[in-house]
Amino acid sequence: MTSSTPLLDQINCPSDLRKLKESELTQLAQELRAETINTVAVTGGHLGSGLGVVELTVALHHVFNTPDDRIIWDVGHQAYPHKILTSRRDRIRTLRQGGGLSGFTKRAESEYDCFGTAHSSTSISAGLGMAVARDLAGENRSVVAVIGDGAMSAGMAYEAMNNAGAMDSRLIVILNDNEMSIAPPVGAMSSYLTRLTSSNAYRSLREIGKQVARRLPKFMEKGAQRAEEYARGMISGGTLFEELGFYYVGPIDGHNLDQLLPVLKNVRDSKVGPTLVHVVTQKGKGYSHAETAKDKYHGVVKFDVATGKQNKAKANAPSYTSVFGSTLARLAETDDKIVGITAAMPSGTGIDLFQKVHPERTFDVGIAEQHAVTFAAGLATEGMKPFVALYSTFLQRAYDQVVHDVAIQRLPVRFVIDRAGLVGADGPTHAGSFDIAYLGCLPDMVIMAAADEAELVHMVATAAAINDRPSAFRFPRGDGVGIDLPTEPTPLEIGKGRIVREGSSVAILSLGTRLAESLKAADILKSHGLTTTVADARFAKPLDTDLVLKLAHEHEVLITIEEGSIGGFGAHVLHLLAEHGVLDKGLKVRSMVLPDVFIDQDSPAAMYAKAGLDAKGIVTRVFEALGRENEIDAVQLA
Repeated sequence: MTSSTPLLDQINCPSDLRKLKESELTQLAQELRAETINTVAVTGGHLGSGLGVVELTVALHHVFNTPDDRIIWDVGHQAYPHKILTSRRDRIRTLRQGGGLSGFTKRAESEYDCFGTAHSSTSISAGLGMAVARDLAGENRSVVAVIGDGAMSAGMAYEAMNNAGAMDSRLIVILNDNEMSIAPPVGAMSSYLTRLTSSNAYRSLREIGKQVARRLPKFMEKGAQRAEEYARGMISGGTLFEELGFYYVGPIDGHNLDQLLPVLKNVRDSKVGPTLVHVVTQKGKGYSHAETAKDKYHGVVKFDVATGKQNKAKANAPSYTSVFGSTLARLAETDDKIVGITAAMPSGTGIDLFQKVHPERTFDVGIAEQHAVTFAAGLATEGMKPFVALYSTFLQRAYDQVVHDVAIQRLPVRFVIDRAGLVGADGPTHAGSFDIAYLGCLPDMVIMAAADEAELVHMVATAAAINDRPSAFRFPRGDGVGIDLPTEPTPLEIGKGRIVREGSSVAILSLGTRLAESLKAADILKSHGLTTTVADARFAKPLDTDLVLKLAHEHEVLITIEEGSIGGFGAHVLHLLAEHGVLDKGLKVRSMVLPDVFIDQDSPAAMYAKAGLDAKGIVTRVFEALGRENEIDAVQLA
């Protein structure tokens, strides 16, 4: 693919783009596509979605006066071409790197990113808010929300459309249809009709027709309206959106600028309320490897542009995600009550491995986490054993359902929490920081965190065996530590941890995969004359009271460490110690959690070091507790 970009080289910001002739925009799109491919080949990231909106990105910035006009990219993973055109091309190869550009839109990064996104289905709500604010201020800018067809499976999108459709605020929604094939292929007649129905002349005529219909007797008025809607529905398929109060335009070919430009100009210049423009695109457009393998090129690591081969490092151990999926599939062979549920993330959560063996017991509900949880609650009432596999940050969106539909009714729904802790390149929007805290406050909830892949196997079995209350187990993104997996998944004793190493001076009580760093810290402390007990809590709730009190009574310093925010495991331990009066007896307790900030993207190791949750950070806290700060510098050089 050519790297010659004469037109793109002229563009530093969208005002430069708007100086180009319309006849030059197709070439610009080709150059922008090449630049996007060459960038992601170096940085890794989301590829297919961005390639699918190259022409749309060019058209939007050419037609609309950004940044005064607002463009909101739902999810934001398709916004790499947008970033290249908006004064960030010189930094685009820092994408998703430490200190570099975010892989999503981010308000703090650019005035052209008017709303930060990374989770789906928020753009219409945000756009409506911006449109109403504009109206209240007496301003005249356009507000455009670009949302994919997959994101339209979430209820929030329809809540927003229902609200917008009942208002007169001028809002433009671009439905980027790249997978569901809502409409048949777009032909010349459809293109002509779309341009016609988006024009001011047609819309003015339609408004006149409405005014005339209102003067007719009621039964005739309703009949006229239904006839007009039916006729438009036959042409465009947009009846659903019309019923929600939107003026529907489309479908149009999202890769054809001759179609995009006039339609976008028409809807820009329209003074009628909310409008939905249905654009049909192809994921991975213009890069053959991505076109033919959309799933593999949705998110990629570094790759060779010519061959498409991704430079995936050979794993030393199976990923936590695959260990979960294969273990659940194995348990389901002898337990026909087990079902797997996910919300549009089967491969991301390991449910795809379960699905290969038990397709009839696998349910992908789309981007609808709220529904997923209550759906699981319904299954649980009938004796099934639902495992709801979601990313930690995605489960946040269903918190009311977790509380009201599961916890209060004490239903045995099993929450499988992937992406626990810091996740690296995806940054703070995908970091699983809060689940221990937001689940730990719920009565009767069992919460487990796997220290390694072997522990995860047993925790899957433990969750399957819990039939009288809800449970959750969490694990990080990435590969395990490389230990042998157990031959048989065995349920753990609820609320019981384990001692991994014995010592006498310091106790480190770890929850989750910080156990490996705790053992490294113990080795460093030993070289400084401090023998250390290292324990794996296994359970954040219920706490192993006997273990916690034993560690508190037998050591001078007790450190708790977790891959979560304040208010989680450490807070429960401190509460227990206070209730038993241990804190009054001189015990030095330190609770190590993620800092009270959102940590930007970097490698996971660098992020945990910045958070102070690595071996050196643990040793530093121990020395501070003991008043031996003078030894900290020596540790940092070790």
